[in-house]
Amino acid sequence: MASNGNGAGAAPILVSHPMCPYVQRASIALTEKAVAFERIDVDLSNKPDWFKAISPLGKVPLLRVRLPGEDETVLFESVAILEYLEDTHPRPLHPADPVARARHRAWIEFGSSMLSDIGSFYSALDEVALTAKAQRLGEKFARVESELGEGPWFAGARFSLVDAVFGPVFRYFDVFDEIADFGIFTGKPKTLEWRKELSQRPSVRSAVAADYPDRLRTFIEANESHLSSLLV
Repeated sequence: MASNGNGAGAAPILVSHPMCPYVQRASIALTEKAVAFERIDVDLSNKPDWFKAISPLGKVPLLRVRLPGEDETVLFESVAILEYLEDTHPRPLHPADPVARARHRAWIEFGSSMLSDIGSFYSALDEVALTAKAQRLGEKFARVESELGEGPWFAGARFSLVDAVFGPVFRYFDVFDEIADFGIFTGKPKTLEWRKELSQRPSVRSAVAADYPDRLRTFIEANESHLSSLLV
């Protein structure tokens, strides 16, 4: 088991859902920092009472942490969890320079906005709406493309929290690309290479179970959207 990093206390518990991209970013950060943690999945369609009692928003992720001599503290919201891990554990994933760190935080927010765009994409009810959502995603990835340098990671040679955030973003497209080519990554070679590198990163791969693609296909099919009609 890896060290907690804070020198003492029980291993944190990541309260999770198998499909949640926000959980994945927390899992990636914990793994990158070599923090031993337990993961507990919750059925969000039938939330247990203990979960409702500790989750102010009724959402995952939660990080349950306990330090010696203290009661358990429950952290919620993925960005807050990432910042806590950054403040309390070694192996920093934020740049040290304040300006660079602020820019990384802004790109984390950008990545979060893309998850909303992805939700709109897979929920689009007709071809016209799906095409418009695909175009919107393509425009956002064009902004990403203009930001990327030599790689292999967002800011160069060092893996960062921005990478932890975009790993789950790209994961959706592994399934979307099996349905059809929506042209979202056309003309974006740096983004495609970044996506490839992230897909091979052990922390990104281990953030979901092996059945994640099947779960996502099942979710899309049940969504009764235009994308679901394209599933073969």
